[in-house]
Amino acid sequence: MKQTFTTIGLLFFLAVATHAKPLKAGFARAVITPEQPTWLSGYAARTKPSEGKLHDLHAKALALEDERGYRVVIVTTDLLGFSKDLADPIVAAAQKQYGLRREQLLLTSSHTHTAPVVRSNLIGAYALDEEQAARVTAYAKLLHERIVSVIGAAIRDLAPANVSLAHGTGSFAINRRERTPQGAIKIGLNPQGVVDHDIPALIVESLDGQLRGVFFAYACHNTTLTDKIMSVSGDYAGFAQAAFESAHPNTTAMFAMGCGADINPNPRGTVELGQQHGNSLAAAVDKALSGERRTLAGRFKTAFATIPLAYAKLPTREELKAMQSDSSGSNVFKQRLATRWLARYDREGKLPASYPYPIHALQLGTNFTLIALGGEVVTDYALRLKKELGTQGLMVLGYANEVMAYIPSARMYQEGGYEVVDSMIYYDHPTTWTPALEEQIIGKAKAMAAQVGRKP
Repeated sequence: MKQTFTTIGLLFFLAVATHAKPLKAGFARAVITPEQPTWLSGYAARTKPSEGKLHDLHAKALALEDERGYRVVIVTTDLLGFSKDLADPIVAAAQKQYGLRREQLLLTSSHTHTAPVVRSNLIGAYALDEEQAARVTAYAKLLHERIVSVIGAAIRDLAPANVSLAHGTGSFAINRRERTPQGAIKIGLNPQGVVDHDIPALIVESLDGQLRGVFFAYACHNTTLTDKIMSVSGDYAGFAQAAFESAHPNTTAMFAMGCGADINPNPRGTVELGQQHGNSLAAAVDKALSGERRTLAGRFKTAFATIPLAYAKLPTREELKAMQSDSSGSNVFKQRLATRWLARYDREGKLPASYPYPIHALQLGTNFTLIALGGEVVTDYALRLKKELGTQGLMVLGYANEVMAYIPSARMYQEGGYEVVDSMIYYDHPTTWTPALEEQIIGKAKAMAAQVGRKP
C-alpha cells in the first residue's frame, strides 16, 4: 500500500511539473510626437527647431510575468536617450502605481537624432532660447505622463503567451572610427573595425500561435538622417518598426539600441536611405520568425545597480576660468561647459570625482539573459560579454535607463577620438573617464549576470 501511494504521489508531481503555468505578456503604446515645433536632439550644428514629421514617435511597453506573478516591464522609446532627471520620476511613479521595483523596469531608447531634446540630456550641445527651453520642459512632462501610462497599459494587457528568442543578421552597420593619414581618429568609415550584426528578437505569440509582437535590437547609431533633416522621425528604427507592423497587422514592434556607439549606418544622409535600412532590418526580424528559437520558460530574476565611474584628472578652478575666457578657438561649447562647472565648483566647493553608472541584469526564465548598460556603449562591450558569458540566450543593450555619456573601451584611450574625449564636452562632464571603466563595467555586469542565474 505504501509503495502504491508513493507512486501515485510521484505521478501527480510529474503531471503538475509538466503543466506549469505559461508566461504572460502584454503590450501597449503611446504617441510621443511633440505637439509643436521643438529643438531636435543629437546634432549641435542645428540652428532652428523641427519642421513637421516623417512619422509619429512612440513609447511602447512589453510586460512579462512568470508563473509566480513576478513582473518585468521593458519600455522602448523613439528618443535620443533618457536623462536621469527624466528616468528617476518615471521609475518612482511606476513603483508607486504598479508596484514595480527598480530592477523590474527597464527603460531604453532608440537613439534617433530626429527626436526632441530631452531635458538635461546632452545639455551642453544646444543653444536654446527661452521659448525653446520652455518647450523642452513641457515635452518632459508629456513624456513622463505617457510613459507611466503605457507601463500600466501593458500590465493590464497581460495574457498567457509563448515567448521565444530568435536571431537575425543585419547588413548596414559599419564602424565609424576612421584613422586619418596623420594617425588621428575621425568619424568616417572603417570597414575593418569591429561591428556586431546580430539582431536578437524576443517573439511573443498567443497560446494558439498568433503573433502578438516582437522586441528586437541592433547595434547601430540611428543617424541615417543627418543634421540637415529637420523633420521628426525615429530614423531607420522608426521605419523598421512601422514596416514590421505593416507586414504583421495587429502586432507591436519594439526596437532597442545595442552597443553601437562607434557604429553608423552605411550609406546615410537621406530619408530614402532611412527607409531602406528600416525595411532591411524589418525583413531580417521577419526572417528570424521562421528560424531557430529558444523558448522562454521558468522564473524571472532581476538586478539593478550603479557603480562609480571615476573621472580622470579634474580641472582646477583656475583651469576652468581660463577655459571660460578663452576666445581664441571656435568651440563655444567648452566655454559653456566651463561656466556651468565653475558655478558648481563655487556652489559645492569641489567637483565630483565620479558618476553613478547604471547596470541592469534580467534573467527571464532559465535560458535568456538581458544585460542592459547605460550610456552610449561601444561595440567592444557586447562582443566581450558574449565571449565571456556565451552567446546563447544573451542580449546586450546599450543606451539603457540613462544616457549620460559615451562609454568607450580601454583600447580606445590610446587612439583618442570623439567617443573618448570631445563627446564629454557636449554631455557636460568636466573631463574624460579613466581607462579603468571597461574592467569596472564588465566585471560588475558579469557578477550581476551570475547573481540572477546566468550560467556561461
